[in-house]
Amino acid sequence: ALDHAFYWLEVVDLVDCANRLAGELSYGQQRRLEIARAMCTRPQIICLDEPAAGLNPQETEALSAMIRLLRDEHDLTVVLIEHDMGMVMSISDHIVVLDHGNVIAEGGPEAIRNDPKVIAAYLGADEEELI
Repeated sequence: ALDHAFYWLEVVDLVDCANRLAGELSYGQQRRLEIARAMCTRPQIICLDEPAAGLNPQETEALSAMIRLLRDEHDLTVVLIEHDMGMVMSISDHIVVLDHGNVIAEGGPEAIRNDPKVIAAYLGADEEELI
């Protein structure tokens, strides 16, 4: 079990912090630790709720790379709830967009990027203006 835990600390680049208390870690490091802790349970699917919240752009890009690694090299399904649309577009194969709790679009990143309802909901334009 210890080897497995250290493996995940290595994957999330926290081996050098292994003997520190979680509360002593930076916010970005704490987010990575949460993912490592979840991965120790050997899940087939993981749900990440706003993982980029509070992260700077460099931390967000590192997190995106880590999520891609989990998906691609560890055959993990990732359900991502995230408002950072750049992150969502860069790592997602399939996207479901909600607006006030209702599904307004579903599909790949390119379809979502060009969907008038998504543009209206997230950029504030009226649908009539976009058509």
